[in-house]
Amino acid sequence: MTGFELQEELHALQDIESYEIPNDHDFSTEDPEMLLEAAVEVVAESSGSITDAEIFDVYRSILKHAGTVPGPIMSKLLDSVSSGLQAELEATLRDIDTGNQQAYMEHKTPLEMYAFLLSWFVTAAESVKTPEEGDAPPPAKGRGRGRGGRAAAAKAGGRAGAKKGEATWTWQDQMAPTLLLIGKVLQKLQSQRIWTASAEKDTFIKCLTRPAYYVTESEQYMKVADIRMAMYKVVCLSVKHHGQALAVQITIIQSLQFYEHLAEPMADCLAILSNEFDYAQLADEVLREIAGKTFTGQDRGPRTFARFLTKYTESCPRSVFKQLSLLLDQLDSEAYPMRQAIVEMVGTLIIDIANEETPPDAKKQQKQINGLFSCLFERVLDVSPYIRAKVFAVLARIIDVKKFRFPKQRLLITSSAVAALDDKSATVRKAAAALLGHLILTHPYYHTHGGSLQRELFAENYKEVTDKLAKIESAMGKAVNNEDNEHAAAETEAEEEEEEEEEEEDAEDGDSRKKKQKKWAFASKKSQDDDDSMDVDEEGGDTEEDEPEMSVDEGEDGEAEGTSPKKAKKKKGSKLKPRKSQIDVMAVAEEQKVLATYDDQEITKQRLQKKYLSEALTFIDEIESAMEPMGRLLGSTSKPEVLEIMEFFRIAHEYHFESAKEGIKKMLHLIWTKDNSSSTSEEGKELKGIRQRLLECYRSLYFAPVADLEPKAQVNRIAKNLVEQTYDATLAELTSLEEMMRIMMEENHVHGDVIAKLWQIYSKEKHLPKPQRRGAIIILGMLALSKRGILTDKVDVLLKVGLGPLGKADPTLARYTCIALQRLNGSAKKVKGSLIDKTQRIDMDSPIFRKLQNAILHPSRTKDWFSMAEQAINAVYALAEHPDAFCDEVIKKLTVRAFNSPRKDPGEQGAAGKAPEASQEGTQEGTQDEHVGDVTMDAGDVTMQDATQATQEDGERDLGEAFELAQLLFVVGHVAIKHIVFLELVEREWKRQKDEKHAGEFMLLKQATAGKGASKEGEELDQVAGNAEDEIGENIAGVRELELLYGPESLLAMYGPMIVHICGSPHKFKNRVLRAAATLSFSKLLCVSSQFCDQHHRLLFKIFETTKDANIRSNIVIALGDVAVSFNSIIDENSNELYRGLSDKNFVVKKNTLMVLTHLILNGMIKVKGQLGEMAKCIEDPEPRISDLAKLFFKELSTKENAIYNNLPDVISHLSAGDHAVDEEMFKNTLRHIFTYIEKEKQAENVVEKLCQRFRLSEDPRQWRDIAFCLSLLPFKSERSVKKLIEGLQFYRDKLHEPVVFERFTEILTKARTNKSKDKPDTELNEFEQILEEHRAQGQEDQALEKRVEGKKAAAKKKAAKRCEFTPLNDALYTY
Repeated sequence: MTGFELQEELHALQDIESYEIPNDHDFSTEDPEMLLEAAVEVVAESSGSITDAEIFDVYRSILKHAGTVPGPIMSKLLDSVSSGLQAELEATLRDIDTGNQQAYMEHKTPLEMYAFLLSWFVTAAESVKTPEEGDAPPPAKGRGRGRGGRAAAAKAGGRAGAKKGEATWTWQDQMAPTLLLIGKVLQKLQSQRIWTASAEKDTFIKCLTRPAYYVTESEQYMKVADIRMAMYKVVCLSVKHHGQALAVQITIIQSLQFYEHLAEPMADCLAILSNEFDYAQLADEVLREIAGKTFTGQDRGPRTFARFLTKYTESCPRSVFKQLSLLLDQLDSEAYPMRQAIVEMVGTLIIDIANEETPPDAKKQQKQINGLFSCLFERVLDVSPYIRAKVFAVLARIIDVKKFRFPKQRLLITSSAVAALDDKSATVRKAAAALLGHLILTHPYYHTHGGSLQRELFAENYKEVTDKLAKIESAMGKAVNNEDNEHAAAETEAEEEEEEEEEEEDAEDGDSRKKKQKKWAFASKKSQDDDDSMDVDEEGGDTEEDEPEMSVDEGEDGEAEGTSPKKAKKKKGSKLKPRKSQIDVMAVAEEQKVLATYDDQEITKQRLQKKYLSEALTFIDEIESAMEPMGRLLGSTSKPEVLEIMEFFRIAHEYHFESAKEGIKKMLHLIWTKDNSSSTSEEGKELKGIRQRLLECYRSLYFAPVADLEPKAQVNRIAKNLVEQTYDATLAELTSLEEMMRIMMEENHVHGDVIAKLWQIYSKEKHLPKPQRRGAIIILGMLALSKRGILTDKVDVLLKVGLGPLGKADPTLARYTCIALQRLNGSAKKVKGSLIDKTQRIDMDSPIFRKLQNAILHPSRTKDWFSMAEQAINAVYALAEHPDAFCDEVIKKLTVRAFNSPRKDPGEQGAAGKAPEASQEGTQEGTQDEHVGDVTMDAGDVTMQDATQATQEDGERDLGEAFELAQLLFVVGHVAIKHIVFLELVEREWKRQKDEKHAGEFMLLKQATAGKGASKEGEELDQVAGNAEDEIGENIAGVRELELLYGPESLLAMYGPMIVHICGSPHKFKNRVLRAAATLSFSKLLCVSSQFCDQHHRLLFKIFETTKDANIRSNIVIALGDVAVSFNSIIDENSNELYRGLSDKNFVVKKNTLMVLTHLILNGMIKVKGQLGEMAKCIEDPEPRISDLAKLFFKELSTKENAIYNNLPDVISHLSAGDHAVDEEMFKNTLRHIFTYIEKEKQAENVVEKLCQRFRLSEDPRQWRDIAFCLSLLPFKSERSVKKLIEGLQFYRDKLHEPVVFERFTEILTKARTNKSKDKPDTELNEFEQILEEHRAQGQEDQALEKRVEGKKAAAKKKAAKRCEFTPLNDALYTY
């Protein structure tokens, strides 16, 4: 074939439909397989036969009509072309070796033809039709085929024969061999000898390498390692041997712009080119071109370029470092992915420099690291949260380097991470928390105390070293008494400058000195294994341990920053000049003695040790300062952030940070988190559920066994950990701990030996610290929630210990024992609507009730008795068959004791008065020691530690009677409220029995009637049963309403009037304990009967208003919530009284009021009547807990239909004007939060209209400003909102002269323009803006005129007053 021009053919091929083939074949009439078979035979005989026009046109025809050709034929064609190309290559190489130019130049056209066919094939292969049923791959024929082609053809044929048309034919399996063949051609062929013209050579090479670039466009193909590596080889060989650097550079840049999946492959390709082919110039050019590009935030390309830079930096950091000065310009790029990539690159470079085996210049290395770190620290303040988070992630990678500890930068990293905990972005806070945890894990201060970071230990060591060093330096300083002060000052200054220079050199040469120095060696503390076991045989108390001794060797990390011995040299230098100093012989002798003990090197070590410990203390203090913000962030709504903070607290606790204990306690409350499902993070990592992760943390901290510890010691350690969780725990913490222990027990994570150990602690007869025994029964009671058998076998132990002498001496122990006894009923939760009661009741003759009665009736003067008695009564109502009989007897005995106290004569009374005082002193002394043993009470009372007020002069007797009366009233009130609950259980039981009876009768009726009329009679039976249930409910309600407090035989009815009298006579009954108990009991009685509540509820409001006791006010608030649940109509009428608690000065009262109102409003028990403004005030409360509760309330209220929208005008009026108005700043902050819940566009439109109308009724400029501010908070996303604003112009046009009002309307206009659709003109808004300006100017003129008129009026009045002044002056002349 003559006249084949590769460039022209490639150009013509761009429009394949119009591509002309002289000998084109019509495959509708001809068999392509037969034609190809003949051509293959010819090419196999001689690879140069491809120049035959008929043979070449057969190949071209098949490729042109590839869409109609079966896959096996295409596979055979590729096999033939590959074999021909390989044969032609071998022939060309043979002729080149002979040196016959004419011979090897004849191979130019065949090579171009094969390259052309191969290039065409890659595009045609994608359009090959699916092989039909019955098609089989043709047998491979021909001689001289390449090994790769033969293998590919055999593999393709076998696959096609197996699947028989199940899938579309693909040449994926043949890509790698084909690319390897192309690579072989590029590697062996000397293209410059055949193609002397560079243009022709470039055309051939581009045509030959086109399959490699075509393959890169498919993400699926690039996932195959063999194809990817073959492509790399083709590209690298074309650059290395055929001068294609510029073309490849252009291709790489274009690929990064249009194909996101090519970021990493292109980086790998350049890395292979640089490392294996020793051609780094192309990578440098690519980096320079990227550095000069300008990226915008809207482009999609920056992400791909960023990933490319990151990947290439990991592979060739030194190459990137050369171009870093240019690449750093991208830190000013608008596209944050590029800035993110630069940050990652800098981190990778720092790691590479630090890991260098033998740095040629340590000073230069340190300088490079410092410069790169300064670049990272600047990015901590980047505007994008993604960049800030990436900086902390990179810093976490850097500090993993073990060879270089970065002593200078580590403290800066820590302080930056702590500061970032206040960042607005949860992603940044999460990254900062992760970095702080990583800093603890990789801290360099592990040479002392076994890696622990307990501050007390480091502070103690630091003090010892400081004192020791001060003693040495002071002893050395006394040796010389310098007379020439000026010379000494000059000499000192010079020496200090020399010292600073030496310090700098030492810091820079620290790594070289490391190898010559040994590690710090501190004697470790006494093993703490003994602390992990709880000794129940001896009295509790801390055992003092020996102070750790310290043996000082040469330092390691600390000495990298250290100094060489200088001060000793200074003293020696000064002694060489006796003419300037007067020598003290005694001081010299003392100095020689000191120097004999400590040589120069030892003194230097002490200084290094001091610096090391100082840095450790600084690091510990920084981490401790992070604990408080970390604790706040546990309430974050971001799940990844919460998980990261939990992990931080776990790490900090393991390293013995003191504040970490508080964080671990706060984590407990996360047990109530509903999210317990795993998910996937943005980085692709699995995120466990918060509750699941919390349980794992607590198991690892408190339940996981410690290595090399005996089983018995393991059990003691776990039991000790569990008991210690109850020390100083609040009610909320105990409630959360209870839920956790229940789940742990359900999942069988608490071993039986641990439970046995807890029982051993609880029942030990020897003295134990009171909190320890209490903690044991608390944990046992918690575990019993899920497994009742823990308690059933140990009831006798509970009665003997908790309700025996130990319980009488410690009412708190008795209280928790009563709580544990309540678990005996099974603790089954009632299913809503179900009549089934799974609780188990115990006969009244059980010793449990006798012990409970003794505990309640046992004489006591401590306030702890009340909480114990409450739980004892709860236990009775939870377990007893007839709790009313038990309580009847207890109340009678308490009444007898309160009103029939034996009177003593003055002598006996005086003796009795002294005894309690002595007892009181003993009790106070005992409570001051946390580890005193249990106090066993054989006889006598335990007096209250804080004396209560007496009502009469006869103090002791009246105090006793008042306290006993308080006990009686407390029991009466609590029995009343518990009896209401018991009546509900009785009602449910009666209904259950009726239901069973009804079911039995219905079955009998069904069997008797057997069909006829059964349905009608069944309906009648259902109606009768329903009436019976209603009758039961009415009977129980009648008992509650009329019999409990008004029945002739009711015991409680006797005490109602007395309690009302005590509460209503504060001038007679002044005892605080009595008044508190009476008020609490009165509140509970109000919940029993609506008649009693209607008669006396105003007394409760009066007490709430007048009492000065914050505890009483707090109890009343909670009681009002209970009363509202029982009789909401009564409280709803007086809800204004309840809102008073929100302005109470006491925090507890305020918090309880807010919580009660939240509960009542959200559950619809009281209606909001304009008082929502008082709730809104709490949003800006200075106390964070009040503020958080208020925000939570409004968040939940926003879920109610239009609740905030309907009350918004009242809130604005309440806060802006009137007696309840707040200052403007507080108003803005409050309304800014509330308006976030106005999300519906329709609501926003109506609010605009209402606020505009409000302008008309207001005359106060303050209200104008407030209304304008509220308008500016609306989004104005729709045209209707803007239209409503324009329509309301008549209401506010005369207010626009107020500067703040006009400023707010300007903000609204800006917002409206931003939200306006782009295709809508600004005409309307521009006109509105012009009208606003006109009315503003008019208003200002009117204001100025009004001021001038007022000024003239004032001047006229002044003149008139002066005219009248002469009359009184003349009158003054007269003498009367």
